[in-house]
Amino acid sequence: MTRRSSILVTGLAVLAFSSLPLHSTVLDAETAALCAAVEPKVVEWRRDFHQHPELSNREFKTAAKIARHLEALGMPVETGVAHTGVVAVLEGGKPGPVVLLRADIDGLPVTERNDLPYASSEVGVYNDQEVGVMHACGHDTHIAILLGVAEVLTARRETLAGTVKFIFQPAEEGAPAGEEGGAELMVKEGVLTDPDVDAAFALHIDAFLEVGHIGYRPGGIWASADDYKITVKGRQSHGGYPWMGIDPIVTSAQIINALQTIVSRNVALVESAAVVTIGSIHGGVRSNIVPEQVEMVGTIRALDPAVRLEIHQRIRTIAKGVAESMGATVEVQIPLSTSYPVTYNDAELTAQMLPALQEAAGTDNVHLIPAETGAEDFSFISQEVPGFYFTLGGRPSTTPREETADHHTPDFIIDDSGLGVGVRALTAVTLAYLELHDH
Repeated sequence: MTRRSSILVTGLAVLAFSSLPLHSTVLDAETAALCAAVEPKVVEWRRDFHQHPELSNREFKTAAKIARHLEALGMPVETGVAHTGVVAVLEGGKPGPVVLLRADIDGLPVTERNDLPYASSEVGVYNDQEVGVMHACGHDTHIAILLGVAEVLTARRETLAGTVKFIFQPAEEGAPAGEEGGAELMVKEGVLTDPDVDAAFALHIDAFLEVGHIGYRPGGIWASADDYKITVKGRQSHGGYPWMGIDPIVTSAQIINALQTIVSRNVALVESAAVVTIGSIHGGVRSNIVPEQVEMVGTIRALDPAVRLEIHQRIRTIAKGVAESMGATVEVQIPLSTSYPVTYNDAELTAQMLPALQEAAGTDNVHLIPAETGAEDFSFISQEVPGFYFTLGGRPSTTPREETADHHTPDFIIDDSGLGVGVRALTAVTLAYLELHDH
């Protein structure tokens, strides 16, 4: 199947399944009341987690708080999963499918600048340096929302036709050097089994999307991410006599220019975006010495798994061909240290869940959004089981979008008045899936 026909099929699937009715309103009066009752707690929990963030694979206090909340709800709780992850399983009163709900729990090495009563003043160690620590990507909101959903669904345990697995995942931002972590390690350790997961859901707060709104997209919603390294080897010479050597700097410049043709000439941009970036280049120590080698590192982003593989091959082909034409040799390493798949929303699952999102937030507040070239390690889960990943608005309605601070910055800020929408949304898609797939 070509990429064009694949996209057409995806679109037809959305049209076909988006009209599938739920058997009943999933957020009935009782469930809606439970969601409303837990919302103040969710805000309180979020602010506590925000004030006390921890870095990837070091979320010890965070995990302990999460475990205490889940144990108080009467669920069996497993800790120490993928270093500091927490997993709890809620068995409903009736048999049915297994739904996984995921929240990431780590903060970032960022020093907060916001003037908030619950601003972070925590410090940690990152790459052997003391750094400020901040929930600068909103994982604190994800934790609090999922704890709220756990409380709501626990109260409905007897009426649930199925099982819900709550996973609180460390190291989404990447494990420290020399360590494994994140969703990849959780999957490796068996988080999708015992019981076997049928579908997985997660959300991400969006500082640019207005509070109360939800964004979704079938297919690739967040890009794959692969870092890579190109080492160009020439022959060292005096800078005044460059013809006596083979210049790896000039060769590298030609390779960089040629790499830009991959996206512009090899990727069908009307179907799927991609990025090939060189972020660092290093070679030489003096103005009058042509060095022996140059090292370049960069990142590759793609929204289609086939395009991802094609880019990898084109980088290798171009680097080798250009280097040989200049008399140099080249080594290409893909990936270098990071390799995330495309975060892919199953088309049928997305369409089936759309009515639940519309019920949770209001039809006019649920939007089809463009794909992102950022990456997310929920992708390791959604490549194994059907997954649905959506975004939740966190921008105050009084703040213009152009004045909003980006994620991963010291001024990143979220309006937590919209967290209740997140609780309703995750609750709604869970109940909708259990209802539609009731065995």
